Order: sequence, then C-alpha cells, then structure tokens
Amino acid sequence: MKIKLFIYTTLLFVLSFSGQSQEKKINAADKKYEQYEYVDAISTYEKVAEKGYKDEQLFQRLGNAYYFNADLEKAGKWYEALFEMNKNQAPEYLYRYSQTLKSVGNYDKATKILEQFNKESGNDLRAKLYEKHKNYLEEIKANSGRFKVEDAGVNSEYSDYGSSFLGDQLVFASARDTGGVSKNVFKWTNQSFTNLYTSKEGTNGTLEKPQRFGNKINSKFHEATPVFTKDGKTMYFTRNNYLDGKKGKDSKRVTLLKIYKASLVEGQWRNVTELPFNSDQYSVAHPALSVDEKTLYFASDMPGTLGQSDLFKVAINANGSYSTPVNLGPQINTEGRETFPTISAENDLYFATDGRPGLGGLDIYVTKLDQAEGFTDIQNIGAPVNSPKDDFAFLLDTASRKGFFTSNRDGGQGYDDIYKFVETKKLLCEQSLAGVVKDKESGELLVTAKVSLFDENFKTIQETTSDVSGKYSFAVVCGKTYHVRAEKENYETNEKGIAIAAVSGSGKLDLDLEKRIKTIGVGTDLAKTLNIPIIYFDLDKSFIRKDAAFELEKIIVVMTEFPKLKIDIRSHTDSRQTVRYNEALSDRRAKSTRDWLIKRGIDSSRLTAKGYGESQLVNNCGDGVNCSEEEHQANRRSEFVVVSMQ
Repeated sequence: MKIKLFIYTTLLFVLSFSGQSQEKKINAADKKYEQYEYVDAISTYEKVAEKGYKDEQLFQRLGNAYYFNADLEKAGKWYEALFEMNKNQAPEYLYRYSQTLKSVGNYDKATKILEQFNKESGNDLRAKLYEKHKNYLEEIKANSGRFKVEDAGVNSEYSDYGSSFLGDQLVFASARDTGGVSKNVFKWTNQSFTNLYTSKEGTNGTLEKPQRFGNKINSKFHEATPVFTKDGKTMYFTRNNYLDGKKGKDSKRVTLLKIYKASLVEGQWRNVTELPFNSDQYSVAHPALSVDEKTLYFASDMPGTLGQSDLFKVAINANGSYSTPVNLGPQINTEGRETFPTISAENDLYFATDGRPGLGGLDIYVTKLDQAEGFTDIQNIGAPVNSPKDDFAFLLDTASRKGFFTSNRDGGQGYDDIYKFVETKKLLCEQSLAGVVKDKESGELLVTAKVSLFDENFKTIQETTSDVSGKYSFAVVCGKTYHVRAEKENYETNEKGIAIAAVSGSGKLDLDLEKRIKTIGVGTDLAKTLNIPIIYFDLDKSFIRKDAAFELEKIIVVMTEFPKLKIDIRSHTDSRQTVRYNEALSDRRAKSTRDWLIKRGIDSSRLTAKGYGESQLVNNCGDGVNCSEEEHQANRRSEFVVVSMQ
C-alpha cells in the first residue's frame, strides 16, 4: 500500500475547463483528490491529459497524486510536464521534482533542481540542510555497505509494512485480503484496509505463515504500526478514527488517524482506548516507546507542525495520564515529512524523512536521544537499507543486530514489502580534533598551554593542556561546529572556529600565540614586532596620512621608552613603474617618515632613512610577472630596523 499512512497537508486547487464534459470529469476527480481517493482521481486526470489537454494545475495534481501514493517515477513524469509548461513554480514543486529525479537515479539533474530550490525557498530548513551537506552523496556512501538485506518472507502482493517485536513474534500491517465476502477498500490506493498480522520466528530464523493478530484490535479500517511494552501487556497502535463502531471525521468529512492503547487481559487484547491528545481535525500516528517507557514518540500534523508531518513526544505519567505534546523541533523536523519513529535499546532514534538530502523518497536516519545535548549527529544510515524509493519503519534488535524495515523499492512482491537485515558493522561516525600550540613569531612549540573546546554557542565542552610537543586533542561529534581557545601566561589569547566533517576522520586546528612582552634587539624590525601594517601614502605622494600617523605613534612610544635606541627607516615599493622612479619615490617616503618622527620629538641622530625601491622584493613579483594585487601589496612595506641599543 503506497500511502503507508503518511500524514499530509494537501494542496487545494480549483480547476476550470471550457469543455462541459471535461469540466464534469475534472470536478468529479477533484472531489476524489480532496478526499484522498488518489487512484480514482489519477484515472480521470490522466484520461483528460492523454487527450492532449494541458493545464498547469492538472499537472500539479497528477504529480501530487502519484507523489503522495509513493509512485515517484510517475510523479516525475507529470512534474516534468509541469515545469516544461511553466518553470515558475512554488519551491515545494522544485523539491518534490528533485525527489522524483533521485528515484530514477538522475542525481545530477536532481542536484541542479535542489540548487534552484535552495535559491528560491528562503528560510526553508530543507534548503539549509542541503547547503550544509552539498556532498551528501559522499556522506551517505561512507555510511553504506553495513547491512545484509533480503526479503523477510512474509510479504504478499499487497502492501506489508511497519513491524514491531512481541517476544518471538513479528507484528506488522498488511493490506492482504483474508476476510470473507465483504471487502473494505481504501480509496487512496484501492486496496483493502490494513490489519495487523503476526508471524512467529522459527528455529531456523525464518518467519512462519502470518496470522491475523486478533479481532479485538483489527477493525474494518486501518490498523498499523504497533509498539509493545517490554512486559508484553500494553500496546499502542495506529488506527483510523474509529472506536466502538463509531467513525469520526474532520471538517472536510475525512477520517484521519489516531493512536490507541490496548491491554492484554487473560490472553486477549482488550480495553481499546484512544489517547487524549488525538483529535478529529488532525492525524496522530506511528507510536514509539522510549527505553524507560516513560515517553511516547509519534508522528502528527497537529498545530505547531513545521512541515507536512513532524515527530512529537509526550511524557507518560505515573498515574497513566499524558503531558501536552512537544514538537521535537527543527533539529529533527523539516518542512517535509518526518514519520515512522522507532527507538532501539541503545537509545537511538530511527525515523524516516524526505526533508533531508538523501537517496530519494523517504530515507531512514538515526540520532542519539540525548536530552542534555539535543539531537546530535543525525546520519543517513546508508544503502542498501536506503534506496532511491521510500524506505521507512526501521526496527533493530540490538542484541543480535538483526531487524526489519519497509520499502517500495523495485523488485518487491507488493506495493510495500518488509525486508530483514543483519547489521554487519555499526554506524559509528568518530571524529577527533587535534593541533599544536606555538609561538607565532619563533614557531617554538608551547608546552602546558591551556586549550578549551566550546560548542557553537560558546558553552565549554572540554579543557586540556598542550603536551611536551605542544599538541592537544579532543574527541568531537561529527557534523558539529566548535571553537577552540588557547591561553598561556605572557601570551595573548587566540581563538578559532572549525566545522567538523560529518564522516569519520580527524580535524586539525593549530593555534599561534603572540607574546604580550616582546624582546627587541639589533636587527629587530619594529614594524613586525609592533604589528604595524603598511604605512600608506597617497598615489605618487610622500606626505604622512592620518592613518599612517596612528601607526607611527607606536614607534615614538618605543623610542621614548628606550632613549638610546636607533633605527633605520627602510621604504620599499612593488615592481610596477620604472626602477629609477621607484627608488626616488621610496626614498622620499622614507625621509618623509623620518622627518615626521623628528617633528614629534625624536632626535635626528637616532634616525636614518633610505628608499630601496623594488630592489628587495619579498616574492617573485618582478618586472613582467603577472601577480595579484595582494602579492604586489606584500612588497610595498616600511621597515623600522633597530641598528643600535646603546
């Protein structure tokens, strides 16, 4: 079943056609579309389109109907027709079109469409994630190859999906028709409504023939995605808005999804009740329990949702009541679909989303549930579990490293199929950050410098000291941004930021510290010691400008403090202009600088001055060499060299 009980916010359009017959057909299809009867709507829309009728809104709806039904390849056909007709579409269509291109392996074109989406989508979280992970295919590749995947052995020609462990049983949803004469059909897909089925694991590890889970739970509408407490006595599951023979509808007369709870009483599942945060006006689905069973996670499109569906959580109180739902926030949720959460015994949250850069359709991601640090290091679990199609409902037994997931990938038996896997290698993105602390001027390695690691909000994470080789190191989290600060007595503090890669490896960040008290002697260039930049002169001029005067005040301070110190002022130019011109200009500038210092009280006997023109270039930017302005600027410098201290 293609829908997999996703939660959507549908786009509503009003179509108008000139032909009366066509108008009736389209109006009828529109009603089916708005009631999520996508298969019937597609049939009518396509008949009109195949007759050569071209309409922008018709193409939008055809693309959407296939997209919501998880047939991305056919959705791409109509989105392509849409963009051929009018390239100026809402950003959401750019994103969906890119997803359909990935589903057929056209990642180059998908990337181009994502770039356009990125430019036009403003503050969309999906665009920000793409901007941050433009090399996402390489990141996914690094995480791939860790699973051995095969058919689970319980699939039918219909939709089978969303499994859960109950002792030695696998409980899952299926649209297979094992009922009597009466057959209820879900108009979204024209398949039977799903019921829960169970299959025991045999001694050889294979699953036995599936059996209905129980009539007390299964109804004539959808049941899906159960989760059980560890003692096997309580279950939470998804069902259409139907309880005690009564069907609820929203304001558009659509029956949405709710989460229900049931208890095991004398071997039978009884006392089915709906959870208090359900509503007739929005869907709540796909429950998942935390390791301590004190928190329930789920997917919903309730008010406050960032996208088409988000992940939420509620606290399960000791008295059996529930807290107000809390959105997991933009660290997890996007403007796309976040759905099918599951939580492993290792406290890892697995979920499916099409809002992050992935292989196409829904991809499965994992993150550690760390309440103190938030959701860190969210990673795509890679191929072959993820594919260009929809992949979701990941279930892992952490003891055996075996599990199940659902996909509508090519080669399956039905619309959705359950696959089993063995994880052959854990997903461990390990990153370290290291570097050396050294004296900026001499390059000497600095021992016992204090080095601090801060997160992106400048919260202190770790502290250490540099070792005998001036080295430091930290263990860091993949994909995060940090700041590193180095401090040492008699040195100025230095701090730098660094973005850590999202794949395993190591980062390097060296820190140079500048002495607070600097020694000077014969041969010292005070311009370097005092961090005096270029002494600027106006073009072809040699008088001292105000900005240059500010820097020269530093020379006066030093020469006043050391009354016997003598310096030689040396002015240099770049290689542009003639040799004679540059010599004369630099000489005038050196003498102008000397005169300025004398006027400020420095005895003339302590100052000598000479221009060297282009004769002492610091690089290879001589006559006829093509150099950048930055390279030429390095040669235009003033030096204040100490020639005597007595």
